[in-house]
Amino acid sequence: MIPQNNRLWWERDDLGYKDGQLFFSGKSVTDLIGLTNTPAFFYSGRRIAANIERLHNALSQLDAYKIYYAIKANRFAPVLTYIKNNCLCGADICSPAELLHAFSCGFERSEISYTAHAMTNDELRLLADNPDVALNCDSLSTIRRLGQFCSNRKIGIRVNPAMGIGYRDNETLRYSGDKTTKFGIYREQFDEALRLAQENHLIVDTIHFHTGCGYLNNQLSILNEILDATHWFTDKVKDLKFVNLGGGLGVPHDADDAHLDLDAWAAVIKSHFGDKGLTICVEPGDYIVKDSGILVLEVNTVEKKRATDFIGVNGGFNLAIEPSFYGLPCEPVVLEQKTDKMKPVTVVGNINESLDVWKDNFPMPDQITEGDPLVFINAGGYASSMMSNHCMRGQVSENLLL
Repeated sequence: MIPQNNRLWWERDDLGYKDGQLFFSGKSVTDLIGLTNTPAFFYSGRRIAANIERLHNALSQLDAYKIYYAIKANRFAPVLTYIKNNCLCGADICSPAELLHAFSCGFERSEISYTAHAMTNDELRLLADNPDVALNCDSLSTIRRLGQFCSNRKIGIRVNPAMGIGYRDNETLRYSGDKTTKFGIYREQFDEALRLAQENHLIVDTIHFHTGCGYLNNQLSILNEILDATHWFTDKVKDLKFVNLGGGLGVPHDADDAHLDLDAWAAVIKSHFGDKGLTICVEPGDYIVKDSGILVLEVNTVEKKRATDFIGVNGGFNLAIEPSFYGLPCEPVVLEQKTDKMKPVTVVGNINESLDVWKDNFPMPDQITEGDPLVFINAGGYASSMMSNHCMRGQVSENLLL
């Protein structure tokens, strides 16, 4: 675990070792644990702001753009309020409760984009009463029923280009592809969608699509193909003002991953829509918060069973579901660099399920003992927001560092 000459792959200015001690967002993780104990999430406000600033810098090559933070990635109220007050960023939401939560954290209606599937009539009434909230309709049913509650409302249509993109081509992270999914309106339905909107006096000014999660540099060619396929839809909308690309921007999860080149990403977008007088909207969640968060747990079991060395900790997939369900790791790192001697271990949680494995056959220092803290990086997105109380082990604190 002690790097030779260079940093470990995940280290950066605000996350790494100083004199053998782990620091995060300018603070000693040892000191942080002393305040909260474990399990505990810590989020860096400075990292969140820096991530959003990088998005602004890259997208500035476009004539007009909007960023909406997908709050389903992390809905911790202090994080949302911090984003609202500091980061020039709106909110992407997908349920009535998220809408009310965004209001409570300070977002104005005009700063919110709403995209959901299988919407109830009560949900549609709520959106009809809030016409300044950008609404993207995901199905013919939504368009038809929305017309019962309002007219002359501007809407977007979420389309499905039947192409997908995901971290390392992981099919479970795709929203669109060869397999028919519930998301969006396909080509063969699109003319009917436009007709329904016109019949119900709804004004289509946005095309929306979201096709995957976690893509990195080596997949920008796929993104280019997806954007090319969406012209079939955008060219059919007479009063088009906005194209919403959804989210899906990824962050590195292990040493083999390269950071997404945001300038190259924005250049792909510009090559398709730069000369069309449109406002380009994006809805990154993971990119904004995932690497801004860590989860600190405590080792409570160090034991060899047959040929496997197990390290057990006081939190499992109920606190961060992605490693078990999607193969998106939160890499475990030690609090102190005591040795460079490594051995393969399997890190497991405290949930009574076979899926509850953090890392299998993973090299870690051979001096880890019971009582040591273990820090899991990339825990800022889709961890606490998807948390459960399975086995009634859902107790954890959340903390924003400023």
